[in-house]
Parts: sequence; structure tokens; C-alpha cells
Amino acid sequence: MTASEFTALLLLTTAASFTPGPNTTLSTALAANLGLKRALRFVCAVPVGWGLLFSLCAGGLGALVVAVPPLRLAIQLFGVAYLLWLAAKLAQSSQMAQADSARLNVTFFQGVMLQFLNIKAWMLALTVVAGWLAGRADMGARFAVILPLMIVFGFVSNLAYAMVGSLLRSWLTHGRRLIWFNRVMATVLVVTAAWMATI
Repeated sequence: MTASEFTALLLLTTAASFTPGPNTTLSTALAANLGLKRALRFVCAVPVGWGLLFSLCAGGLGALVVAVPPLRLAIQLFGVAYLLWLAAKLAQSSQMAQADSARLNVTFFQGVMLQFLNIKAWMLALTVVAGWLAGRADMGARFAVILPLMIVFGFVSNLAYAMVGSLLRSWLTHGRRLIWFNRVMATVLVVTAAWMATI
């Protein structure tokens, strides 16, 4: 991989990982409501799920999704429905005790599976496979560089958002701040779901 290709990959990875989306929004909301320690299972699930998704796309699954429009539509619909369900749960959490009582609990498995319902994750995986892997003689060597890089970026970006949520935790315990925070985060998830439905 040339230096210019690697630089372009770094720029794409940074933009895709650190811009708000369903993963970063949930990382922030989970840490704000449940604390950083409880949010870490989701923070760790994101790169694991994305790594699996990317590996499958590199192995040809991405081409199948592109070739079968109903499959792509099903991913979009399930992803949108799941985000709306999470947004509803988040909007109903008005006290940290409610969030702690499993209302806002997202398991590691759900975090991994969210990547397969996240059209943004699919688009990124397909873009990287098409731009940096497909048809290259050194595809295996490139994959060995790209996969860990993307996993690290996914972990660091979600950890950074979770740390912001964790820092807000004590501030959110006063008055109606948590209610409004959760409603804003739920709105971000709804907007993300609407965006996912249109691409």
C-alpha cells in the first residue's frame, strides 16, 4: 500500500469513526446513564462487530448485499427499526435508576449485531473493500493492515464518546438534565434512523 493510499485510508477512517452515528450516540448515552464501566461492553462490541462485518465483506458478502437489493433493503429496515426501538427506550429513561434496571441495557451481542444492521457500517466496509482491497494482488497483506487499524479506530472513537458521557454523568443528576439529555440522544438516534432509511 502506498503512502498516499494509507493517508487516504486514515482520513476516511477518522471521518467515519469520529462523526456521530448510532454507535457513538449509544456509547455516549450508555456511559451517561449507566457509567463508563457498564458502557465498555458496548464500546468493545462495536469494533468486534465491525471487524466481523468487514471480514465478511472482504470475503464476498458485500458483493452479495450490493447484488441483491431486497437484502440491502432488509438490512436498512431492520436497522431503522432497531434504532427507533433504542431511541424509544432511551427517551423513556428519566432517572439513572430506570436506565440501570435494564431499560437501557444493551448487551455485548446486541452491540455486535447492531453493526450488521447499521447501514453506515456497511457503506464503510464496502467502500474500504472496493477502494483498498478488491482486485489487488496483495489483498491479504492489505487486509492484515486495514482490519486492526479499523478496529482500533472504532474502539477509540466509541471510548472517547463514552468518556464524554461518563463525564456528564454527575452533572446530569441535577433537576431534569438527564431527561433532556436522553431525549436529545433519542432524537439523534431517530435522525440517524431517518438518514439510514434514505440511503
